[in-house]
Amino acid sequence: MLNLYAVVLTVIVVALLTVSIWQMRKVHTKADYLVAGRSLPAYVLVFTLLSSWIGAGSLFAGAENAFRNGFAALWQPAGGWLGLLIIYFVAPRARKFAQFTIPDLLEARYNTAARVLGTIAILFAYTAITSYQFRAGGDIMHLIFPAVAKTTGTLIIAAFVIVFTALAGMASVAYMDVVIGMLISVIGFIALPVLFHHAGGWAGLHQALPASHFTAFGEWGLSPGQCGRNRKEALIRALEYFLPTFLLMIGNQSMYQKFFSAKTEKDASVAVVGWVFGTVILETLIVSLAVIGSALFALSLVPAPDFAPREIIPFTARHFLPPLVGALLMGSVFAKVISTANNYLFSPATNLINDVYTRFIRPDASQKNVLFVSRFLVVGLGIWALVQAIQLTSVLAKAMYAYTIYSAAITPVVMAAFFWRRATREGAVACLLSGTVITVAWDMVKLHLPKVIGERDAIFPALIVSVVALVVVSLCTPKPTQAQITQFYE
Repeated sequence: MLNLYAVVLTVIVVALLTVSIWQMRKVHTKADYLVAGRSLPAYVLVFTLLSSWIGAGSLFAGAENAFRNGFAALWQPAGGWLGLLIIYFVAPRARKFAQFTIPDLLEARYNTAARVLGTIAILFAYTAITSYQFRAGGDIMHLIFPAVAKTTGTLIIAAFVIVFTALAGMASVAYMDVVIGMLISVIGFIALPVLFHHAGGWAGLHQALPASHFTAFGEWGLSPGQCGRNRKEALIRALEYFLPTFLLMIGNQSMYQKFFSAKTEKDASVAVVGWVFGTVILETLIVSLAVIGSALFALSLVPAPDFAPREIIPFTARHFLPPLVGALLMGSVFAKVISTANNYLFSPATNLINDVYTRFIRPDASQKNVLFVSRFLVVGLGIWALVQAIQLTSVLAKAMYAYTIYSAAITPVVMAAFFWRRATREGAVACLLSGTVITVAWDMVKLHLPKVIGERDAIFPALIVSVVALVVVSLCTPKPTQAQITQFYE
């Protein structure tokens, strides 16, 4: 059985490398490397958007949430679903803008300071996201090969992702996502009914799991005798998962880069429609797999001395499915983690090359020089993400930290660029600076605050302060010029 899992992972690794090397032959310019020559059709966009969005954040952080709270974990992906409704109207306008990165957009709409602060916020957020992809890949390696320690597995995965990402850029990421997206969808729908039957249907699930796993708020705020207060507390807790996901979705640079890579504005709009359906279905499937796996874990006598709740889906694939289906599910989860790591490692490297190197250091750099430095930056950022991965204790906590930095700093100014003419460069800088600083420093600051405030996650204080700063400072400073807003409100 172990050989079967090894064969599946080997095939996936070889396929990923083959696509990367094949696409590398087509990379000759900065646009080829960063936005695939702006050539991606709608069907490729759908799958690459799905694969960049659904990675370890869903398969490990979301699964950890579902293991602890049952179907209430759907609050986390539901934020993304609402965000997609807004994205439908933004996508064609983003493609029309047709640059390389979010900081490109920030400088065009605001100023150079906004570009720099946006780049800093993205580096913090995206290397954090990459770090838990590395850790998730290490967990899978350990489940398949118990002799490989989780830290060793993390190192192996990080090395592979860094090399794969550095080779061919956006083109290799996007086309491999098509295969990975189809694989996880098909295998997930095969595995779900098999596991549901194995768990004894709804009756078996209810017998194995707490009743709270089947309620709207799970374990959040449950405490006998304080129902009213705890319903309010539970809703706040749910929103602490909902809001970061929602705000990350509508401001996500990786997503905008895919829109910048589209063939046409129509391709960008069509891709969002497919993305909506795919995301709702796959996120619900993932939570369901985690909940059913939790029931099987509770009922089983499988020895798991170093089991972590984040591993429930690959653990379920390894122990509770027929060998072939389990190997394919494990392989597809592994592939999704690799794909998401590629996306979130590649994105900040794009920022450094486009928003720092060619903007300030070497504006006249040759195409060959840009490609060399791009690959060097991928390696450097990958090492930074690896350091974070080795120190990581909770994928769910790391995911919320990364989402919050982006949600509080980047998303408000991106949305204001498209929807609020009165937003000024001074307001954008105040928003970017306050959102980043509060999120990064919150764990230290909250220890000195009243309990009612300090016990909250960073999303509420960081978002409130950054949005207030954006609005107040914008209203107190001169209106933007017509040249600054023309390309956003034509």
